[in-house]
Amino acid sequence: MAVEIKYVVVREGQEKMAFASKKDADAYDKMLDLAEVLGEWLQQSPLALDEGQSDTLAMWMAENKDLLAGVLKNGKLPAPELTESEPQTEAPVAEQTAVAEDNVSEHPGRKRTKAA
Repeated sequence: MAVEIKYVVVREGQEKMAFASKKDADAYDKMLDLAEVLGEWLQQSPLALDEGQSDTLAMWMAENKDLLAGVLKNGKLPAPELTESEPQTEAPVAEQTAVAEDNVSEHPGRKRTKAA
């Protein structure tokens, strides 16, 4: 017979997640606290978000808090990371140019102007 210790995160009487370590459970609980605060803050925004949308967005922001903090600090998005299962492929230069001309939002931080 095996004995297992589980750390369960409970919110409003509901089990949210179970973890094998207290450290992971505390980190998840802290993330849920942050998501709750972000959700309340998003409800105050000028956008008309329903509660489900603001909750989903708040949870996503809380899950990516380190990335969000970096964006707020540096004012730019970090370079996308490639995983080993995604080989880097280069498109032909002509194809890259055509895509870049059609996709103005490719670099959201830059203003795009066409040369005459």
